[in-house]
Amino acid sequence: MQNPEFVHATFSAIAPRYVTANHILSMGIDIAWRQRVVQLVAEWKPARLLDIATGTGDLALALTRALPEIDILGTDFCQPMLDVAAARGLCNLLQADAMNLPLPDASFDAATVAFGLRNMADYAAAIREFRRILKPGGHLLILDFSLPEGILSSPYRYYLHHILPRIAGWITRRPDAYTYLGDSIEQFPRGKAMCSLIETNGFIEARTEQLSGGIAAIYTATCADEPEPVFTA
Repeated sequence: MQNPEFVHATFSAIAPRYVTANHILSMGIDIAWRQRVVQLVAEWKPARLLDIATGTGDLALALTRALPEIDILGTDFCQPMLDVAAARGLCNLLQADAMNLPLPDASFDAATVAFGLRNMADYAAAIREFRRILKPGGHLLILDFSLPEGILSSPYRYYLHHILPRIAGWITRRPDAYTYLGDSIEQFPRGKAMCSLIETNGFIEARTEQLSGGIAAIYTATCADEPEPVFTA
C-alpha cells in the first residue's frame, strides 16, 4: 500500500518517457500481456468497460483497437499521464482517484486495472470501489507484476532491485521511481493471497493466470450479485 502523494509526483515526472521505458525494460513482453487481457475481455462481451489507472493508455488503446464496439472510459488520478494518453489518440478520459470514483453504482459491465492496484493506498478499499461501479455479474481483471518462484526467484529479484533501477533511471532520469517499483512488487499480494483479497471484498470466482514464468499475473473475478461482508483488516 502506497503513499498517494509520492505516487502522483513520481508518475507525473516520468509520464513523457513512461511508454518507452516500459517497452524497453520488458523487451516488449508487456505488449503480449495486454493482448492476453484483450482475449479475456473479448470473451465477456461487455458493453461498457472502465479502465482504471489507465496511465498513458496502453491497455485502453489495445482494447479500443481490438474491440471497437466496447464503450471504454479510462480514468487516472495523474493528469500528466492522461495528457500522454490523449496525445496517443484516446479521447474518453477522466481524471479521478480510483479510491473514490465519481461514477454511479453498477454502471459498467467490466473493469480492468493494469499495473495500477499495486500503487494504491488501500488494496481492499480499492477493490470494493471497483465492485461498486460494476453491475452484478460484471467482470474484474487485474494485470500486475508478480514474483517468479523456484530457480528464477533469486536472479529476478537481483535484476529487479539492482539492474532495472539503473537502466530505468537512465531512460526516465528518475531512478527513484524504479527503486520504488521493486519494493512495491515485493509488498503486493500474489497468487492465492490476491484471490482471497478479491473474494473477501465483493467478488466471486477469483482466478489467477501466471505470465512469463510468474513475472506478471492476471487476476479475474466476477462481481457478486449481492455485496458480501468485507474485512478491512
